[in-house]
Amino acid sequence: MKVFLNKVRALYMIMLGGFLSIAIISCSDDIYNDSEFVAGETFTDSNVRLILIDTLTVSTSTMKFDSIVTSESTRILLGKYTDTVFGTVTTSSYMQLLPETYTIDSEAIFDSIVMVMGYDNYYYNDTLQKNSIHIKKINENFNPVGDDFFYNTSSIGYDETDLGFSEYYPRPLSGDSITIKLVDDFGTDVFSQLQEKNIVNADEYRDYFKGIGLVPDDIDNGAIIGFSKSSENTYMRLYYSTDTEYESEQEYLDIQIDGTTTPVPFFNRITADDPITPLQTLTDSKINLESSDSNNQSYIQSGVGIAMRVQFPSITSLYDIPGSGTILDGVLKIKPTAQSYDDHLKLRDTLAVYVVDQNNDLIETLTSTSFAILNRDNQEFNDIYYEIPIAYYLEELQLKDRDIDDALILLPADYNSTVDRFILNGNGNGENETILELTYGIYDED
Repeated sequence: MKVFLNKVRALYMIMLGGFLSIAIISCSDDIYNDSEFVAGETFTDSNVRLILIDTLTVSTSTMKFDSIVTSESTRILLGKYTDTVFGTVTTSSYMQLLPETYTIDSEAIFDSIVMVMGYDNYYYNDTLQKNSIHIKKINENFNPVGDDFFYNTSSIGYDETDLGFSEYYPRPLSGDSITIKLVDDFGTDVFSQLQEKNIVNADEYRDYFKGIGLVPDDIDNGAIIGFSKSSENTYMRLYYSTDTEYESEQEYLDIQIDGTTTPVPFFNRITADDPITPLQTLTDSKINLESSDSNNQSYIQSGVGIAMRVQFPSITSLYDIPGSGTILDGVLKIKPTAQSYDDHLKLRDTLAVYVVDQNNDLIETLTSTSFAILNRDNQEFNDIYYEIPIAYYLEELQLKDRDIDDALILLPADYNSTVDRFILNGNGNGENETILELTYGIYDED
């Protein structure tokens, strides 16, 4: 049956000019082009009628994962800002560091110690506001609870006294890095432990110094900034001097993020406190907040794990249309809520589409090439929307090759390394709703 349906799609593009009297649609070449297509008699001997359907029920809601893995985040996330919908968004980062060598000349003299943090070009919200960084000394081992990962909800203990502190205006696109001076007492202790060979390997260093936490200030309300995890861009640098015959020569030792240990001793903690009342009901990943119960909207927030959820409960009603038929095209259109985005809270050009089961357990990515693409063709008229090609997914639902209780969710592809948020029109008010545009081909109609 599926082979035949695929051939129907291919022939549809060839015959479209002759048959199309009801609607004109455009379709992706990579779906329809098939140079090896041979039309079957069942189709070519049929009368074909094309119907454009945009009234099938689309169920929209919001769900929230209990937690998401952030020990595999591609960047350090640090900052804090208050959102009128999602609440106070706070990101802090925790990591273990190891020296590149454990040898310091016995005649060397300690100079200073600094933390260098290189931008990685990611930011979210207002970078014109001042940000703060408190550098804390971790006082617990990196021991994940239950498995080999750390999550956005993970926590670890640290000393209240700062190793270093900085207030800065972020320049994530034009700047290179920021440098924060650390307290001398800490630097001299690290220096002496290495110089006196009290520490000579990674295990001993981990026992001595468990890592650092990077924490925003309680009163910050600016931006979330991304910093690089690369040892070339982010590191602790210990400066010391060695006297030569003619002058004092300055040298340094870099202490870098540990990328060799398993489980990875790194994670971003990402929280959103005191969001609007409907979002506060998402206390379990199995809960679906219907759009009709949340201002006729659905929500997305990466980092925290809030996702828009979409289901198609009436897809099997296509069988009620007289005659044999097949889905030729299906496009889901989702509009961002007006005035929910601006230059600080930007829309992404693409969102990833995943499949979850009835318990909201993640099953798979929809396909490697299917994304929600932001259509800006009529942006001057404030008419923009995400569109997702989902013909094959709908066909699987209709033929019951896929569980009808499965659903699609939308999140940024790098949802464990960002904090982007979106407010999207769901269903419930009859205006600017999420719609499914379906092209259905009927043949051998009785």
